[in-house]
Amino acid sequence: MAENSSSPAGMRRKPQQARSQERVNRILDMAEALFIAEGYNATTTNAIATRANVPIGSLYQFFPDKAAILRALAVRYGELLHQRLAMLDNAELAKLPLPAYVDQLIDVSDQFFSEHPGYYAIFMEVQGTMPELEEIEEAADALLIRDFATSLTQRGLDLADCEAIAFVLVKVIGTLLWLSLSQEKSFRQRLVTETKRLTLSYLQSYVQQ
Repeated sequence: MAENSSSPAGMRRKPQQARSQERVNRILDMAEALFIAEGYNATTTNAIATRANVPIGSLYQFFPDKAAILRALAVRYGELLHQRLAMLDNAELAKLPLPAYVDQLIDVSDQFFSEHPGYYAIFMEVQGTMPELEEIEEAADALLIRDFATSLTQRGLDLADCEAIAFVLVKVIGTLLWLSLSQEKSFRQRLVTETKRLTLSYLQSYVQQ
């Protein structure tokens, strides 16, 4: 079966029915668990199919190989993070005092990383080895940058400034929180606090309170 390039993240085909979507989700859930427990390189598609309780042929109906499963996981992580942060587009949140806005921005992001340990555990192993993952990450960042820029315009900033500020926020916050995940718990929390301090100071140089 040839791959359908229009399907998400290199999937052979996009599930059209609820039952098929549930099967894909189960494959992704079990792959995530195995990638965390055993490592990406040590995990096989047969092991994923067995853990997901689906025939290997059914797995290959949607995913041509293990790398496609990983790419689909990357897309799902990006979508989940975007859903969490989309709440910050709310007009009321955009009118919060800047310190409260920053607290929510960082806390929501940090909570996402805490609740999805696979994001760090899996992608640290394959970092720099799969260019497709970098493209997925860039696309996810672009969506976040657009949303943050829109939110910042509600604080009276020029669109050009908002786009630049949003780019810096997404890249800096994402990088600092990512690096914090490898640290001991108390120091990780300190880095989260320092990320808030840095973000607030940066925004205050643009936004009048």
